[in-house]
Amino acid sequence: MTGTDDHVRRNRTAWDRFAAEYAEPGQRNWAAAEPSWGIWHIPEAAAGVLPDGLDGCESIELGCGTGYVSAWLARRGARPAGLDNSAAQLATARQLQDQFGLRFPLVHASAEQSPFADARFDLAISEYGASIWCDPYAWIPEAARLLRPGGQLIFLVNAPLLMLAVPDSGEHAATDRLLRPYFGMHRFEWPEEDESVEFHLPHGEMIRLLRRCGLVVEDLIELQPGPDATTHYPFVTLDWARRWPCEEVWKTRKSLPPEAAGH
Repeated sequence: MTGTDDHVRRNRTAWDRFAAEYAEPGQRNWAAAEPSWGIWHIPEAAAGVLPDGLDGCESIELGCGTGYVSAWLARRGARPAGLDNSAAQLATARQLQDQFGLRFPLVHASAEQSPFADARFDLAISEYGASIWCDPYAWIPEAARLLRPGGQLIFLVNAPLLMLAVPDSGEHAATDRLLRPYFGMHRFEWPEEDESVEFHLPHGEMIRLLRRCGLVVEDLIELQPGPDATTHYPFVTLDWARRWPCEEVWKTRKSLPPEAAGH
């Protein structure tokens, strides 16, 4: 692990290359009648990721990829915008907008430096977008800046326990042993053929970071797939994910100013 900030360029290159593989899954998610989350496609009814009362909600999806989360939000009455670091992913998102007849703004930028004004949105959301491909010490303060007081930041990430148990080679599934230190986890780089960079924090450091950004943790949902769930990702088995959390959803809210909180 290193402390350099080349990850934005490296992840842009990687995701421009990965984009073709995600076009068909993106289309499936756009077509889905109900949202499902994470690598195990856990139904919204079981996961409880989305907030109630989305009608008229102004949302920003940070690391939107093919844009299906924003499409789900739009169908629930929200006014979404999507932002992504990969031009190729956004090209797929625009094709899917045309196919499904649903339009919302798509912006090519890193979630670590958004072009939007302060306090612009009621909801910021990320499912395996900025939440793991951007440095949390950069993207979480930026997400907080974009939120109005009382607005929510909701993001899905890999659970720290999984990151401690996954071998360096992505071809092998998580073990029942801890393979790397918990303290100090932050930046993850995988074998040389994959130039992408991921970021994962321990729970304590994540809570402290959120608090420093004025975000109050309202829930931490440790997702457990159903007994018949399937995934095409090789880094974790169903048996592992049924026993230990491999994915989690953080639900946070931006604090109200003291004068508003007192009423």
